[in-house]
Amino acid sequence: MKSGWAAAVLVDGPAANPRVVARHVVALSDPAIPAARQPYHAAMGVARPNSPELDRLVASVKSYAAQSIAELLAGIVEDGRGVGGAGLVVGSDIDPARIANPHVRAHACEGRLFRAAVEAAVRSHDLPCTIFLERDLLARAGEVLGRPAARLKQTLTELGRSVDGGWRRDDKAATLAAWLVLSAERS
Repeated sequence: MKSGWAAAVLVDGPAANPRVVARHVVALSDPAIPAARQPYHAAMGVARPNSPELDRLVASVKSYAAQSIAELLAGIVEDGRGVGGAGLVVGSDIDPARIANPHVRAHACEGRLFRAAVEAAVRSHDLPCTIFLERDLLARAGEVLGRPAARLKQTLTELGRSVDGGWRRDDKAATLAAWLVLSAERS
């Protein structure tokens, strides 16, 4: 997940040999409201103070993310597939209140906002949702899937060959999280 958008990857098959069946970029903030992409920033490097404007931007993110997740899930169902759960890859789980620097705190608040908005949207569809820290994802996957990191990286690259367009780090992380969810679901 990023500020304003997320990479979503749907995997299927046996957990020992999954395949990527779909990849999406999901908008989490309304493109018609550019400030909603980074609602806690008033300007470059400047934190937005608590205000009615911030409250409106936060509410717009929550609403837009819920709508985007609902559309994504509906599209998956329309394609004849099901969803058993979601894995969210986040950059940090630090409490923004513990960060002294206002600019860094603004980034942490945005990370927390987008994570919470997507998690709430997923759970509103009665789906389990697991949070993965990006820095721990590969090691956790290695333990759960019983594969060394080098082999997982190679497999993630190979899984991307079935997808049109570029296959970025965000896509690989989303795939690994989905694979872990699939593994838990199938065990």
